Amino acid sequence: QVQLVESGGGSVQAGGSLGLSCAASGLSFGTYNVGWFRQAPGKEREFVGDMTWNGDNTDYADSVKGRFTISRDNAKNLVFLQMNSLKPEDTAVYYCAARAFYLGRSTMASLYSYWGQGTQVTVSS
Repeated sequence: QVQLVESGGGSVQAGGSLGLSCAASGLSFGTYNVGWFRQAPGKEREFVGDMTWNGDNTDYADSVKGRFTISRDNAKNLVFLQMNSLKPEDTAVYYCAARAFYLGRSTMASLYSYWGQGTQVTVSS
């Protein structure tokens, strides 16, 4: 049974930082590209960034580029999202997702096979 479990969400003031973790189990984690997505109330789920299975390549949405950083530790089946210089518009539920490496990379949520339950991030002004 595949499980992705996010942790590390919370509340922070604008300009602050938060680090999210995603722990994977039940899959060969090192053979999956990983994406981070977020969904704010009343809005569609949107791409935040992704990282290839081997950690060699990352991509970020323009809205978070230069502020957010994805990393991973395949030995521990973990992926991280470090969020700096947070803004109120970053408030959302954040999700990690996994997509088999041979399927390629994608910014589309519908193309990811496995999802975590999400963790709330709230940024106050």
